[in-house]
This record gives sequence, C-alpha cells and structure tokens, in this order.
Amino acid sequence: MSDILRDALVAVTGGSGFVGGHLAHALLRCGARLRIVSRHLEKAWMIRGLGDPGQVEFARADLRDGAAVARALSGADAVVNLVGLFSGPLDAVQGRGVESLARAAHQAGARAFVHVSAIGADAASPVPYASSKAAGEEAVRKGFAGATILRPSVIFGQDDNFLNMFARMMGMLKALPVPALLPVFVPDGLLQPVLVDDVARAIVAALGDPKRHGGQTYELGGPEVVTMLELNRRIARAVGGGIHLLPMPDLAARIFAALPGTPISADQIALLKAGSVVADGAQGFAALGLSPHPMGLYLDRWFRP
Repeated sequence: MSDILRDALVAVTGGSGFVGGHLAHALLRCGARLRIVSRHLEKAWMIRGLGDPGQVEFARADLRDGAAVARALSGADAVVNLVGLFSGPLDAVQGRGVESLARAAHQAGARAFVHVSAIGADAASPVPYASSKAAGEEAVRKGFAGATILRPSVIFGQDDNFLNMFARMMGMLKALPVPALLPVFVPDGLLQPVLVDDVARAIVAALGDPKRHGGQTYELGGPEVVTMLELNRRIARAVGGGIHLLPMPDLAARIFAALPGTPISADQIALLKAGSVVADGAQGFAALGLSPHPMGLYLDRWFRP
C-alpha cells in the first residue's frame, strides 16, 4: 500500500479542517505528495512543516467554482473529499458541488477517489444535512464510478470540536460557586464514536488499493456504542467528576434548540435522535483490514485535570 502511494500526488479537498490535518500526517508517512485544496488555506499552513521540501502544496478553490476545482485537481493521482457543512449552502457544497469535483477527478486521470460522507446520509431525511450528504454520495457515484465512499460516525480526537465541547462546558461549570449541573439532550441517542486517526487510516487503505475498494461503501464506527448520557458520564469522570448530569425530555430539547445563540440546533437534535451507529451487515473497518481504537484509551489522558 505504501509503495502505491509513494510519490503519488494526493489532492485533499477540505484538507484544512480537523480530519485533514490527521490525514496529512498519514499520507506523508506513506511518502505521498500532498496538495491541500480549500477555501481557507490559511488554516492549513502548519501542514507545510510536516513534509519534506516540495512534498506539500496548496490550491485555493471552492467546490461551487468548477473551473477552480479542475485547476486544483490537475495532475492528481488520487483525490480525497473531506468537505462538509452543518449549515449554509449544503446542497451547493456537499450535494451538487461534489458532482463537479468527481467529474474533475475523473478528467484529471486520478486512479482513486475517496469521498467522506457520514452515517445517516439519507435522501428521504427531513434534515438538510443528511439529505445533502446522500445527494453527494449519488453525485460521486455518477461522476467517478470507482469512488470509495466512507461513512464515519461522530469523529473524535484530541483536537476535535465534539468531546472537547462537553469537556470545556464541564470545566466552566466546575469553576462556578454553585453545583455543576449539565443538561443532556437526547440522552438515549446512540453514537459509535470513531477516532480521527482511524478514519485517516481507512482513507489511506482505500487509496492504496482502489481495485479492491473502488465502488464500495464502508461505514466507520469505533468498537464502542454509547448513549449520549453515557458519553457525558465518561467525559465527566475524565475531567475529575463533580458534574451532575440532567437528562432532558424531548420537549425541553426542542425548546432549547429554538432559542437564539444556543450551541445545538433543531437539526442536530433530530440527527442525535436518529443515532449514528454502523448498520447491521454494513462493511466497515474489518473489510479494510483495520481495527479501530476504543474511545476509553484516550479520555482520561486528554481530559485529566
């Protein structure tokens, strides 16, 4: 696998984000050349220092600009799409926008294309995030027949915006001169959190064997399925305890989500209720020759006070 990627030019759209930084480490270790494609390249400059001179380059492009995307993918041996939004022009970026990206990858002569979608992608979903993710998957299949689609559950890591959000809230509550009480919305919602470095390894595995993995869809979840309530309990233990968790009924969650400036939206409530767990019978890490790491290996190390 590393021999296939050595000296190959891999273009990563959305590479300036959370997953992109970890994927950059994995690809550069394989000896690949890396082109970060993003609207916000200033967020990715630190990646330059991870490789040898000339091993990392940058291209500014917006998926809504087909000409810019085509220029950014010129000469690429492989393409990875990490672009994703929770709000804004969802269909234009992670729906219809993906079609021009897949076509450009095909026209550039790329031999592999990996599209990172999400568990819960559903064309019939009333949540625009989920329906646009499904539209993006369909667009990829049309534009690049041999693409690999990866559907991760909630992705966590030391620098994520998920576990860290809860840990920060708990830390602030513990500093107050009153009992630390944290509401938990959708306490029974099921998640299968997956380590960001395991997602990066899955991408590298798919790129390294496009004949085997091309045209396939894999759902990526960690080895542990937890409820939102249990997840918060484990984070609370990791930050040193002293947090009282209050499971909230659905009505209270909907009212809270409707308030201005709240950290959670009605769509996010709906996604939590739907859950994010690998479907029965779905191909996953094992089909890629990988084993994911349990979240329990990391929480105490990251959040110990």
